[in-house]
Formats: sequence, C-alpha cells, structure tokens
Amino acid sequence: MSARHLSRSITMQSLYEWDFYSDKDHLIEDVIEKNIKEFGVGLGEDQFVRNLAKGVMENKDTLDQIIVKTAPEWPLDQINILDRNILRLGLYELIYGNKEEVPPKVAINEAIELAKNFGGESSRKFINGVLGTVYKEMEPSQQEE
Repeated sequence: MSARHLSRSITMQSLYEWDFYSDKDHLIEDVIEKNIKEFGVGLGEDQFVRNLAKGVMENKDTLDQIIVKTAPEWPLDQINILDRNILRLGLYELIYGNKEEVPPKVAINEAIELAKNFGGESSRKFINGVLGTVYKEMEPSQQEE
C-alpha cells in the first residue's frame, strides 16, 4: 500500500470516528493522533494525513452542501457514515486539492478504492456516481485530460 493511500485510509478512519460521536466534543486532532499511532506504523511523514483532515473539517459545510445537491434522494444524515466521510474526503481532494499532486481522476479513484476496501456492497457505485457528477460539473480548466 502506498504511503498516500495509507494516509487517506487513516484520514477516512479518523473522520469516521469523529463523525460517529454525536456530541463531537473530542477534537479531530486527537483522533488523528491516535489513528496515526495505531495504523500508521512505518508511515514516516504524517503531514498529508493532517492536511487532508484539516482541509475536510474546514470545508465540511460546503462539502456537505455539495453532497446534498448531488445526491438529493439521500438526506445527509441517512447516508452511511462511512460513505459520507469518503465523499467528504474525495470531494475535498477533487475540489480543493493540488491538481498537480493529485489529479482529479486520481482523487476519484482513491475514494472508490476506499469504498471498495471499507464500504458496503453499494458504496463504490454511490461514491463513483457522486464524485463523477461533481467532476463533470467542474470547469474544464479544473479537469484533467
């Protein structure tokens, strides 16, 4: 597993854990720290994990609005908690990420891989559908050829 893929997995697990608790009193930074220690043995540089989680959390409301708009038949609180956080992560990389480091199609593929590895039977299709729709709606200058 590549370091970036492992970093995304740790980020997704941390977002999931944070989102699971309804009171949200615990800080995402604490969850990330715990998960890096538990799952990131040998990861080396963990700044990518921290940057992804920080970016998702800073843009969570906007990302959630995009999910609601793109999947109107699924109220946000009814989307599987894992799928919801994979979407947040994938959308963050797709929209806000450095396109030279992570081209949009790579961001989509990485989110689909997370859904395959951690999600339910229909997760992959759902994630692909939402991210694919957002990608098609992006300005051509933001898309990768």
